[in-house]
Amino acid sequence: MMFNLDEIKELIELVDKTSVHELELENEGSRLCIRKPGKSEVVHVQPVAESAVVQSVGAMSISPAAGIPASGEQAPAQPAEQDPNLHTIVSPMVGTFYRASSPDANPYVNIGDRVGEKTVVCIIEAMKLMNELEAEVKGQITDVLVENGQLVEYGQPLFLVKPE
Repeated sequence: MMFNLDEIKELIELVDKTSVHELELENEGSRLCIRKPGKSEVVHVQPVAESAVVQSVGAMSISPAAGIPASGEQAPAQPAEQDPNLHTIVSPMVGTFYRASSPDANPYVNIGDRVGEKTVVCIIEAMKLMNELEAEVKGQITDVLVENGQLVEYGQPLFLVKPE
């Protein structure tokens, strides 16, 4: 049984509203892991090898929040922001980040590459649709912030660009 989108959304909301830092579920060959680093969640859904499937109907493990202060305590200071002169290309949707058009193709852009406003920098796959993402700024790629094949959230930073 695969997890449906409504169930995943409900679980994300529950994790977000609690002090739970991580939620892992295994059920009939499917595994769902939701982690809450700081203020955002990362969701991974992957098949589990048959030998790793739990004998019972499902298994759940919940790790208590790590590094989340108890009520009344101050949260630790966040790291300093990136250079304010850099433009951040962010994900316009939730999906899977791909640096190239196919597994054997070269990445659209690498660190140091110059881009224009219409330069395709990556693909975000959402609901089986491949969405090309353009730089929307002229400049030079200074950093790639996510790994190929990684699930990204709406508004998550993907690239840093030094504008020209």
